[in-house]
Amino acid sequence: MKKRVAVLYLLLLMFMSACSPYGTIYGVAVDERKATTIAADKKITATIQKNFLEDNVVKALDVSAYCYDGKVFLVGEYDNVQQKKRAEDLAKDVEGVKSVQTYLLPKKKSDSCGTAESASITAKVSGKLLADKDVRSTNIDVKTVQCNVVLLGIVRTGKEIAEAVEEAKSVEGVRSVHSFLMSTH
Repeated sequence: MKKRVAVLYLLLLMFMSACSPYGTIYGVAVDERKATTIAADKKITATIQKNFLEDNVVKALDVSAYCYDGKVFLVGEYDNVQQKKRAEDLAKDVEGVKSVQTYLLPKKKSDSCGTAESASITAKVSGKLLADKDVRSTNIDVKTVQCNVVLLGIVRTGKEIAEAVEEAKSVEGVRSVHSFLMSTH
């Protein structure tokens, strides 16, 4: 059963990759990385998520992995410190990983911001970034955890990073914004 879930999850990841801007020629053209780097980063991300699925400690649906130029970012929630540490260790052990940074929050049983609210905030932030002509939004991933927005990706300038952070902060319901955005200039 667990093997079947792992296969379905990997198929879902591949489908999502194909539908994302990064799964297209356009996505490669606007990305700040080389095509070979994008492919290596996708492989690292898929391997980490697969390892999470196969692990008995980490809950794969609670932690998302992102990779840019071999730098891994883990974003999500955990039930106990053992889960957080295990997720970090699994990510560090993947070939090609240069570093691992986390934005992992302990789960709150009685938090007014649940999955639906976080998903709504993610959609609103993504929409604002898409509408902003000064931000190349296709290069930015948005993840929301307990109404805290995390921005990830590689953009051209520090000014673009600052603009993206301000757009995210302007969305109603956002508690905080954490940026893992990197610039090429």
